[in-house]
Amino acid sequence: MAKSVKDVLALIEEGGIKMVDFKMVDINGQYRHVTIPAENFSEETMKYGIGFDASNYGYAVVEKSDMVFIPDPDTAMIDPFCAVPTLTMTGNAMIIDSPENRPLPQYPRNIIKAAVKAMQDSGVADTMYILPEFEFYLFDNVSWSVEPSCVAASVDAVQSYWNSAAEGKGVIVPKQKNYHIAKPFDISYECRSEMCMLMKDAGIEINYHHPEVAASGQFEIEPQLGEVVHMADATMMIKYIIHNTALKYGKTATFMPKPIYGEAGSGMHVHMLLMKDGVPVFSDDNGYAHLSETAHYFMGGLLKHIASLCAITNPSTNSFKRLVPGFEAPVTVGYATSNRSAVIRIPAYAKSPDKRRFELRNPDATCNPYFCYAAILMAGLDGIKNKIDPHAEGWGPYDFNLFHLPEEEKAKLKGLPTSLPEALDALEADNDYLTADGVFPKELIVSFIKAKRAECAELSKIPHPAEFDRYYNL
Repeated sequence: MAKSVKDVLALIEEGGIKMVDFKMVDINGQYRHVTIPAENFSEETMKYGIGFDASNYGYAVVEKSDMVFIPDPDTAMIDPFCAVPTLTMTGNAMIIDSPENRPLPQYPRNIIKAAVKAMQDSGVADTMYILPEFEFYLFDNVSWSVEPSCVAASVDAVQSYWNSAAEGKGVIVPKQKNYHIAKPFDISYECRSEMCMLMKDAGIEINYHHPEVAASGQFEIEPQLGEVVHMADATMMIKYIIHNTALKYGKTATFMPKPIYGEAGSGMHVHMLLMKDGVPVFSDDNGYAHLSETAHYFMGGLLKHIASLCAITNPSTNSFKRLVPGFEAPVTVGYATSNRSAVIRIPAYAKSPDKRRFELRNPDATCNPYFCYAAILMAGLDGIKNKIDPHAEGWGPYDFNLFHLPEEEKAKLKGLPTSLPEALDALEADNDYLTADGVFPKELIVSFIKAKRAECAELSKIPHPAEFDRYYNL
């Protein structure tokens, strides 16, 4: 990775680069980009940036919407999906002020940086490391229609059980039997291996990739632990690589949490730990699951604010079709060791002090990763500040399968929101922990809620094919 403007200019010359691409992030966590000829790139580009209209990215800014994007040389890499040699960078959005530009408070990358500064200013830690797990589907075909005369969606994966009469070679995976299945049934192995090699080329180290539970083309790629701002950038690049590599192999990738009825959903479990001066903050040999009091308070903050967090970590109506019992998805507010039915799971295999951590299991990859990771950090810091003990609050530890409890016991447990409107209600009522230290601007939360409510209202008006099945002949 480049460290300076001179490094970027050297990369351009050495790589025969013809175009320089700037990848920016909108409010939904999707890339947008602007490209300039390489000969137009200079030290002034890095200093004065590229102009753009922030209002078209979904940000309701108080200031004039004309902003500049300042690329970060540390993110420079050659884009492997461009036929014309192209160097790409992400960076930060700035407000045009005189004499100095200042960060646009609503821009996602600025928000995660502000959250890290709040952590450092608190004295709790100087570095947050996270590990997001990327679950996704690879389909051979997908189509949908939302028209007055047709509301429908169709997906296909050739190895799926529903193709047993048509596939022709018997390479069929039974329903919910795809987990770690080997060749010849793992037909996308080369595709995923190439994804991982491209991620490594982009500076993202990978632990492994493997088939996930769902027989209809579900898989997982897991990177290694990384510093939170780097991993927010990496999350965007991982999704970019997965989508584009899938297309190269004639497939289509989706991070939709629940694209197939009756199959496992796709989450983005987020593992996390804090360090201070190189010492693990979350480790304690004498604590429950070898976690420190600070780690438990951090978990307490997450569990206290989990309903409002869901609006940011699970920001689609489809998200809540995944968060249902029976598919290893969390539905209960609680924590435990090695228990996938609790929203916070402490992995028993993380034994060394510098790896002791826990994972938040409800997030999915429809989120804006910068908002998601910043919100998680701010909730945890609030828990530490207010010494929220998850055990004292009655949130566990639940060292048993919550799905197998008798109904009368289940009724005593607190559950996650069951819909996006419910999560938005919670965010509207509970957001002070996000606005603390000016990390999340209030106007961003207001505009985010407004946009998501409009999205929910629009979707609620569309007839669903299942409604025809239930009601057409009544």
